[in-house]
Amino acid sequence: MSNATFGAGGVFAWNSHTIGEVDTIGGVNVKADTVEATTHQSANNFKEYILGLLDTDEITIEGNFYAGDTDGQIAFLTDLYARTGRTATITFPTVTGTAWTITALPTGFSTQPPINDKIRFTLSIKPTGKPTMSVAASNNLSDLTLTTATLYPSFAAATYDYTATSTGSSVTVTPTASAGTITVNGNTVATGEASAAISLGSSGDMTTITIVVTETSKAPKTYTVRVAKTA
Repeated sequence: MSNATFGAGGVFAWNSHTIGEVDTIGGVNVKADTVEATTHQSANNFKEYILGLLDTDEITIEGNFYAGDTDGQIAFLTDLYARTGRTATITFPTVTGTAWTITALPTGFSTQPPINDKIRFTLSIKPTGKPTMSVAASNNLSDLTLTTATLYPSFAAATYDYTATSTGSSVTVTPTASAGTITVNGNTVATGEASAAISLGSSGDMTTITIVVTETSKAPKTYTVRVAKTA
């Protein structure tokens, strides 16, 4: 099943005020310049390049014009006249827990009053400096134990990859978390409770167990345990 997220519900804010009636938020396009570094010794008569400075393209925001949006659309136009830069944020739908924070200059504002359609506005900003994308993360597990096997290294909340050995034919996993939903190999397990038995196969087999903690509107935390079956 795809992990794609529906885009409706995004928010654009200027100077901490949401711009009203927005229906189109341009992408944050970070790119690197290339600098030609070709020499007489460049192989096969091909040009060579190195990476130069990073830059972010101008971002365009569109929507329905609303003169009553004094803290949003009108405030942006005021800042454009005053040549005043601000902090802009682009917040993705809540379920993703993701947002861009951008120091930006206002570079354009226009309105379009068509004869037989709604009045539109378009504004544009030019990011200056590095934009930052933040992703809210789910809490870590507070404990993780296995029957018939011992984790290596010993469990630590911020350690996400483990190995273990077991002589048993199967193993159960008991994860503990203060919040969120826990799955073990895709099956939901209550916090502090053991999972269903996981078969370890034959001697020499390696079984991968994936434990995922997911809180609403936050990125999941994934723990991986690779259990080697010994005789």
